[in-house]
Parts: sequence; C-alpha cells; structure tokens
Amino acid sequence: MRAADLDLSELLTVDPRGGELRFSGARAILLDAVAMGLLRKQLIDSVGAAAARAILTRFGFAHGYRTAEAARAELALESDDEWRDAGGRIHTLQGMMRLAPGAGGPLSPGGATVEASYEAEQHLLHLGRADAPVCWTLAGFASGYLSCVEGRDIYVIERRCLGRGDASCVFAGRTAEAWGADLEPHLPFFEAHRLDASLRRAAEALGRAERRLKTRAEALSRAAAAASDAAGLVTASPAMRRVVELARRVAQVDVTVLITGESGTGKERVARLVHDASPARARGPLLAINCAAIPEPLLESELFGHARGAFTGATRDRAGIFEAAAGGTLFLDEVGELPAGVQVKLLRALQAREVRRVGENRSRPVDVRVVAATNRDLAAEVSAGRFRKDLYYRLQVVELRLPPLRERREDVLPLARGLLAQAAARMRRPAPRLSPGAADRLVRHAWPGNVRELENAMERAVALAEGRRIEAEDLPEEVRSALPAPSAPAVEPRVRTLGEVEQEYILAVLARNEGNQTRAAAELGIGASTLYRKLKAYGRGPAR
Repeated sequence: MRAADLDLSELLTVDPRGGELRFSGARAILLDAVAMGLLRKQLIDSVGAAAARAILTRFGFAHGYRTAEAARAELALESDDEWRDAGGRIHTLQGMMRLAPGAGGPLSPGGATVEASYEAEQHLLHLGRADAPVCWTLAGFASGYLSCVEGRDIYVIERRCLGRGDASCVFAGRTAEAWGADLEPHLPFFEAHRLDASLRRAAEALGRAERRLKTRAEALSRAAAAASDAAGLVTASPAMRRVVELARRVAQVDVTVLITGESGTGKERVARLVHDASPARARGPLLAINCAAIPEPLLESELFGHARGAFTGATRDRAGIFEAAAGGTLFLDEVGELPAGVQVKLLRALQAREVRRVGENRSRPVDVRVVAATNRDLAAEVSAGRFRKDLYYRLQVVELRLPPLRERREDVLPLARGLLAQAAARMRRPAPRLSPGAADRLVRHAWPGNVRELENAMERAVALAEGRRIEAEDLPEEVRSALPAPSAPAVEPRVRTLGEVEQEYILAVLARNEGNQTRAAAELGIGASTLYRKLKAYGRGPAR
C-alpha cells in the first residue's frame, strides 16, 4: 500500500451512539478552523507571540508523533519513503494544508512546498500579515511525525510562509547536527522545559476552544472525480492516462480502432469513450456484438443481415448490425474468434464500406466506425494461420493496449471505491468504506481477473459486511491471503540481502496467521522449531 492510496473516509471511523471518533485507529476529536484561529489570537494577545508559538509548536509535535504511532499500528505501507510521505498525505486529508503538485517532503533537498495552509489563512484572517512564518502547528506536526518515523529528533522549520506574503509555505527538516547554528533561534519553541508558567494558562484555553470541524467530503469527491473519466474509466495510473489520451485523440478522426488486453480490463468502456468523444459519431448509436457468443451459422446474418427466404426461418428481410449502427460506432468484441469465412466478408465491408445481406446480390453502403477488441495476440494468430493478415492490418489502424490491473496498481483503490458504491446502490445499502487492512490486501493482490474480478470481490464484500467498513475478512480468500512479493525495489539505495527478504516474508506469513506459529510454519513448509529460531533471531521471541 502507498501513501497516495490513503483515503480520509477509510481512516476515520465514527461511533454514532457514543460519539467517539477514531482516526487511523486512535481516539480523535474534530476542531473548527475558525475556533483554532481565534485561539491563536487569544494566545498571542495573552502570552505574546513567542509563548504562543511554543504552545502551538509543541501541540503540533504531539499531534504528529501520535499520528505516526497510530498509523504504524493500523497501516501497512511499503517502504520508509512511503511512511515519510504518509505524514503529508494524512495532514492534507485532515484539511490542515495542501501540498503543491509534485512537492517533496520536508527531508527532500528542496523541502516541502505547501500551496494552502489553514494556519496561515487563519493568521491572516484574525491578525493580518505577519513579519515571520506563522505555520507553527504544521511545523510541529511534521517534526513530531518524522521524529517518530525516523527514530531520531527531526526539527522542521518554515522558511517561507503565505502568512507573511510569500507565494507558498516551504518547510525544511533536518537533525540538530545538520541544522547546526541555524537551529538556535528555533530550538526553544520545541523544548517544553523552556516554557514559562503562562503556557499552562494558554493550554487550558486550548481545551476550551475545541469545536467540531466540518468534513472534507466535497474535496475528496472532487479528487475522486478528477481520477475518473466520463466513460467510467479510472485513470489514476500513468498507463491508463496514456490510453485515455490516445483514445480521445483517435476519436477525432474516423479510423478503425483495435483494443487489445486481457479479459476484464475494460475494453468495452474504452470503446464507449472513443464513441462518446467522436464529434461525428457521438450522436449516432453505439452497438456491440460478441463474436464468440453467436454460433457461426448465425453470425454472418447478425453482422450483415439477410433477405427473406435466404434460409429456413428467414421469414422477412432483416438488416444486420452494420446497417443498424449507421452514423455511429460498431463494437466487435472478441474479434479474434471470427471464423475464416466471416473474416473475408468483414474485410470487404471495411474496405468497400458496404455490406451484402445473406441471400441478396446487391451491396448496401454503410457509414459506421468499427472498434474491435480481443484478448488474443492477433499477430500470433496471423502467424499460426488462424487470422487473416490483411484483416489484421485493416483493424489495427490504431491499437489501444489496455494494461492489466496488476500493472496499474494506482487504479485499484479508486476502482474499488467506485465499485463499492455501485454495488451498495444495487443492494440498497449504505455505501461502505474500506478499512486500511482491506485496502492493503486489495493493492497486494495480483488480480488475474482484472477489473471484472475486482467488481465481483466488491459485490461480495458489500453483501457480507456487517458494519459501515469493509474489513479484510469480507474479501475473497484469494485476496485476503495476498502477500507482499519479495523484491528489491529500485528506489532503495542498496539491494536487500536474501536474509532480509526472507525475514519480511516470514513475518508477513506470521501476521496473516494472527501470530500462530504452528500454522505459519506449516504454510511456510518448515518445522515449528526452525520458525522459533528464526523469530528469536529477528528479536520477536516466543508467541504469547
């Protein structure tokens, strides 16, 4: 699971009876932004700017440290880099700030660039433009979060700030040694023992100022909509964005399109996108036919029509789907299954733009764009003599290859959330949310059945879920048992040793078996005593 996959609605749980909120598993409260702004003003007016900064920095530090601890217990992220990135993602989801597109974290060489800060906004509202950076809580949060993640003290300092008129807020994080003398002016605001007694009065004011914060559902909805195409395609991944961009471009010209990809990848949705984006064809019909689902004796009639009396049962003249789709688009699904005789006639229809009904001796002009799709390797079929080379080239004027879901994991969770909502609507149930554990399993699974398999899994989850969250137990067995693949990611500074890979895998199997060493050893194919020795070497000790 990646930091970018985190969704506020899945991290936040609500007990409507007791009024208890939990964020990433930890008890939480909601605070009103304007109330926080008024608190800031009261603090500055009462104890001065320096003491107010110390209070808010320490408050932010505690918030960030606790957030990291809770996230460690609840989430399963892939790497240390993902844990670092998750801090900014979580703070963004909480409505505190908005990172600039492509911005790095505070530890990156250029620091973290923030294009919107609730803290700077509230300072400007209640106190006007400042002479120095004012996002004290945000700096404290980043310091606390990174200190917990890194296992050492990290000090994040704001170098530029919207609150003093800069174009953005920029936060840089380093250790005390790396900061050197530059940290001296800022260090007192991080150290609690340097605060005077007036800070306790201000801390009490902080408790009295707590208010509920309106949800960020609209912002999340806009983000989800930005990742979804009008045709229902999710395009969070670069691979799918390239497919959609090419589909929109080819829709502007009247050429034949071949869509290839594994079964269940969404070829018909891409065909609809090509049709809907076509200025000449969108007002016409989009008709589809599955070439593998119709018996060969009837397929020619379905495609090209027939005359009365052409064969037994032909009691009247009948137009085929080519004529019915006139002015629009004809989607030929599973075109690789066409028998040889029908391939010849399809080639003529594409070349001459006319069809001849079965039992007639005259041709009829047709005005239709053909979009074909197949899960076969047509080039290999041509080499094997099962598909005509000239028809292949006629269909493949532009080819759109849909990547399988395992190659576009960024799309898994946005797709899953949309499919959950659709399934819940069909079952007339409230739309549930994914728990972090369920989301992690979804991202790990290889999805051999692609989007169709994911859709079935989400429908099953909605049917079985007991509450408003989808838990890992609600997913199919093959999804629940998904384990991280042992690998040596390119982003790591070194290749991991075989022992490190083995340790990661063994601990993942043990976690899946809820700490039961006997079951884990059986699944791993090793003896229980061998597993005990390995766990002891990892510092895990005996199971309790």
